[in-house]
Amino acid sequence: MSLRLRLTMWYSGILAVTLMLFGISLYFFLNYYVYNDLENSLKQNAETTYSRIQSHPTMTLKGSLVFDLELENRDLNATNTYLQLYNFQMKSLKRSAVLDYYNFNLPIDQNTIDMLKKKKAFFVKTNVSGQDLLIYHMGLYDPNNSNQLLGVLQAAIPIGTFEKFFNALQYTLAFLALLTILIAASFGWFMARKALMPIDQVIAAANQIEKGDDLERRIEYNGPNDEIGRLTDTINGMLARMQVIYSELNEAYRAQRRFVSDASHELRTPLTTIRGNVDLLEKMWKQPSGSEQLANPEKMEISLEAMQDIAGEAQRMSRLVNNLLALARADAGFQMEKSPQELVPLVEEVIRRAQFLPRAADWEVGDLDVLEGAIILGNRDYIQQLLFIFIENAFKYTPHGVVKLDALRSREQVGIRVTDTGIGMDKEEIPLIFERFYRADPSRGETSGTGLGLSIAKWIIDEHKGSIEVTTSKEKGSTFIIWFPASFSPSLQ
Repeated sequence: MSLRLRLTMWYSGILAVTLMLFGISLYFFLNYYVYNDLENSLKQNAETTYSRIQSHPTMTLKGSLVFDLELENRDLNATNTYLQLYNFQMKSLKRSAVLDYYNFNLPIDQNTIDMLKKKKAFFVKTNVSGQDLLIYHMGLYDPNNSNQLLGVLQAAIPIGTFEKFFNALQYTLAFLALLTILIAASFGWFMARKALMPIDQVIAAANQIEKGDDLERRIEYNGPNDEIGRLTDTINGMLARMQVIYSELNEAYRAQRRFVSDASHELRTPLTTIRGNVDLLEKMWKQPSGSEQLANPEKMEISLEAMQDIAGEAQRMSRLVNNLLALARADAGFQMEKSPQELVPLVEEVIRRAQFLPRAADWEVGDLDVLEGAIILGNRDYIQQLLFIFIENAFKYTPHGVVKLDALRSREQVGIRVTDTGIGMDKEEIPLIFERFYRADPSRGETSGTGLGLSIAKWIIDEHKGSIEVTTSKEKGSTFIIWFPASFSPSLQ
């Protein structure tokens, strides 16, 4: 069962109960009001007539005393009320002219007599000769004996018109209630359809997204900011977020494919070199019968060069695998152990070891006074690896000139600056240099490397809550400033 149908049935059911309660209440209120007014009027007329009844004691032939009851002429000629007086002792019946005209008597039976003995007056609704009547019975008692019932005065009025009215009212209320329910159900169905139309749009949009991956589609809604409006805004926001996430996933997938392609390329090059040198050694040292001596100086020299190539490529592969392992740990959420580290001895150790790195540029050390007393929370090995990455890159891309290291301070941060006068790069390339396997030089063959160093450096900086500032210019060199949050000795605050 659809939500629209359930809402319509709920509306119609509530309306039906409401109308039923209203109709029943209205019917019984009008019935009570009308008949209560009729009963009061009839009772008043009967009591007035009762006060004018004349009672005459009479002796019968047997010597018993009886009472003769008489109605006055104005009561006998009354036209608005049917009056009838019955004398139980004399078995006589007197009735008004209206009853004589219609030629019927008001009914008196043993039940009426028994009721009069219990209570002095009561009302009865009955049908006499095809007429609906409301009859009021009043008992007449012996003045000397209040328990002796002498007769009964009956006052009646026709109520056929009222009975027809209330019967018609029943059917009218039932018909109007049914008609109102049908109209309300139709209108409710229309309103529910209109109110739930945005939900149909949501379903349609979701189906189109499911079929066509159209995450740019949004649900159009021009109504008020009610529950449906807020739901539409929420779903549109969710679709926008899904679009962003989907784009990020696509970008991550493309980056992954590029990563695999570049890693395969980087690994294939040293493997090709190793395989070629191994084949060369195998051909050279595979001696047929009667071959020349084993210790041939020329073969020894070629073999030594081949082994050196194999060793160099093996070291390159080892560095590549280590770098890939470091990045894999970063992707897996590896948490490095940190402890307070003094920057001065750490940087001095890096400076000492950096002078032995392969280089063509001059190595200079600038002012490091700002590092005195500076302490950072970090991992000594990873910080040294970070600095070596930037220093090695500076040497690699500076075929001639100077590579310089110095330090800066800005409030509660210290910066280690590595400056070179090398080939530099375009400013547009700065956002890309921290991507894996990205190489700023146009040809991979111009400088050695895997393109993973700066990606590892960025991960180490992020793990230490640091930041990096890059300034570069084509053919003029580059400057990298690595900022770390630090604390200082009280004397240096």
